[in-house]
Amino acid sequence: MAGLIKREDIDEVRNRTDLREVVESYVTLKSAGIGSYKGLCPFHDERSPSFHIRPQLGTFHCFGCGESGDVIAFIQKMDHSSFTETVELLAARINYELHYEDGGPGPRREDYGKRQRLVDAHKVAEEFFRAQLASDEGAAGREFLAGRGFDAEVAAQFSVGYAPKGWDSLLKHLRSKGFVDDELKLTGMFSEGNRGIYDRFRGRVMWPIRDLSGATIGFGARKLYEDDQGPKYLNTPETQLYKKSQVLYGIDLAKKQISKSRQIVVVEGYTDVMACHLAGITTAVATCGTAFGTDHIKIARRLLQDDGTGGEVVFTFDGDAAGQKAALRAFEEDQRFIAQTYVCVEPTGADPCDLRLHRGDEAVRELIELKRPLFEFAIRAELKKFNLNTVEGRVQALRQTAPIVAQIRDSAIRPAYARELAGWLGMNNEDVNRSVGASIKRARLPKNAELQAPRPQPGEAEPAIPAAPAFERPDHRDPVMRLERQALEVVIQQPQRLKDEQWQAFYEARFLAPAHSAVHDGIVAASSAGASATSWVEVIRNEVPEQLRSFVSELAVTSIPASDEHSLNRYCADIINGLIELQITHRKAELIGRLQRAEMEPEGEEYAQINRELMELEMRRRILRGT
Repeated sequence: MAGLIKREDIDEVRNRTDLREVVESYVTLKSAGIGSYKGLCPFHDERSPSFHIRPQLGTFHCFGCGESGDVIAFIQKMDHSSFTETVELLAARINYELHYEDGGPGPRREDYGKRQRLVDAHKVAEEFFRAQLASDEGAAGREFLAGRGFDAEVAAQFSVGYAPKGWDSLLKHLRSKGFVDDELKLTGMFSEGNRGIYDRFRGRVMWPIRDLSGATIGFGARKLYEDDQGPKYLNTPETQLYKKSQVLYGIDLAKKQISKSRQIVVVEGYTDVMACHLAGITTAVATCGTAFGTDHIKIARRLLQDDGTGGEVVFTFDGDAAGQKAALRAFEEDQRFIAQTYVCVEPTGADPCDLRLHRGDEAVRELIELKRPLFEFAIRAELKKFNLNTVEGRVQALRQTAPIVAQIRDSAIRPAYARELAGWLGMNNEDVNRSVGASIKRARLPKNAELQAPRPQPGEAEPAIPAAPAFERPDHRDPVMRLERQALEVVIQQPQRLKDEQWQAFYEARFLAPAHSAVHDGIVAASSAGASATSWVEVIRNEVPEQLRSFVSELAVTSIPASDEHSLNRYCADIINGLIELQITHRKAELIGRLQRAEMEPEGEEYAQINRELMELEMRRRILRGT
C-alpha cells in the first residue's frame, strides 16, 4: 500500500484544479462580483443563494450553513470520499502524477479509492452494454427501441445498451478488466447466490443513469422476453453511488439547459426523456423508480436558481388514475419551490414517447406548452369527486378545496384562485373567501408553526461563526467592527494590492474583536511563512483556531463592492487607509488618556514626548485624508 501523498503534490493538485469547473458539476453558479460566484448551497436546502466561491483563491463558503474549504474539501463533502481518494481523483482529472512518501508511484489499480473503482466499473459496464446492443442477440433490444421511434443513432446519443441473457456475461467481462468480486458486489450490478455472484441484469434494454458530473452510477433496465419473471423495469439497488431518491435520469444532459431556460420538465420514464429531448424539450428528466421527492427538489432548485426571480417546474403524467394520483403527490411538494409549478396531463393517456411516435415532435412540444398551473389541476381534480349540481355537493367541495387555495404561497395569486373557485362552484366570493381565510388560520395553529414559519430572507440574520466561547461574531453594525472585517476581506482576497507601508501598518494593527484579532494573527503567520498566492487562504485557515476556519473562508468569498479594476483598487486603498486611520485614533485616545491620568509637569520630558507623538499622529492622519 502506498504511503502518504507528498505535500507538494497535494498543493499542486489543489492549485491546478479549477474550483469553478468542479463546483459547476454540482451547482449552477452566477456572477457575484469581480472574481466571485454564487449559487444555491449543495450542502443544505435553501431558497436564496448563499453559497459563494472565489476561484482565484480556491475557496468556497456558504453563508447559510457555514460549510467552507478548498476544492478537496468540496469533493470530500459531496462524494463522501476520504482525503487520499479525493486527491487521487482530482489528480486523475488533471492528469497529474502523484508521488508518495515511501517513493512508490501511487496505489495499485486494486488499491485505488473504492468510490472511483465503482465509477470505473460502471463505465466499463456501460461500454459493454452498448457493444452488446449491436450484437446478434442485441437485435431484440434494437427492435424494442425501433418500435418506439429510436434508431441506432439515437441509442448511441443516449448510450442505451443491451444486457445479454447469460448469467455471467458482464461478470466475466469485468473480471477480465481487473475487477475482483469483492468490488463487484458493491456495484449493484450483481446478485449473490449459493455459488457466488451473477449478473443482475439479463436480457434487458439498459439505460445508464448518471450524476450531475456525468459519471455513470447505476442502470435502469427494461425486460424484453416473456420468460423473464422479473419486474418490467429493474433498477440498480441502493449502493454507495446510487441513491434513487437523489438521482434523476437525464440530468447530465439537461442541466445546462435547465439553468439557461430556468425550466425543468419531469417525465415518468426513460423513453419519455429521450422523446422529449429529441422533440426539443431538452430540460426533461425522470425519476428512477420512485416519486419526485424532497432530495430531487434540492437538485432541481439548485439548477433552477430557485430564488423567486422566475423559473418553472413542469410535471407530465399519464391521464389515467395512476397519473392523476402522481400529479397530486407532486402538488404536495409544490410549496418547496419558489418557481411556478405546472402539470401536463395528456387526456388520451399518451405519454411523451407515444405522442412523438404517433403524432410527431410537435405534439410533444404542444403538451408542454399547454401546461396548467398545478394549483388549478389539484383544485379541479378535487371538484370532480363531488356532485356540484346539489347544494350539499357544492358545500362539501368547498370544504375540501378551500384548504388547497389556502396553501397558495403567493398572496397576490391566492385571491385570484379564490375567485376562480367561486365561479367553478357557483358560489359567491364572500363565502369562498371566508372558507379560505378559516383554512389559513387553521394552518397557523401551533402544531404547524414550524412548517408555516417564514424563511429568513437575505440580510435578515447574520450567519454564526461556529460556536466557541472565545469568539463571538462581531456586530457589523458597529462601524469599527465593520471596518476591521472589511480590512480582513481585502487582505485575504487582494493581498497583492497592498503596498509595503500598508503591509507594515497591517502587521502592527490592533484588532478589537477577538475573532478579527485571531484572523489577523493567522494572516501575519501565513505571510511570514511565505505562502504562495494559490495556497494563501488555505495556509491562513490552518493558522487560525479550528472554530474560525469557516470564518476565514467566509471572509475570502464575501463580495467586494467594486465593478472594475479601478474601483477595486480604490476600494482596497480606502479600506486599508481607513484601518490605518483607525489605529491612529486608537493610539491618540491612549495618549490623551495618559495625559489626563498622569500627574506630570507640562514642562516635563514625558509630557513633551506624548505631545510630539500626538502631533505626528495628526499629521499622518491628515496625509491619509489628503488634507
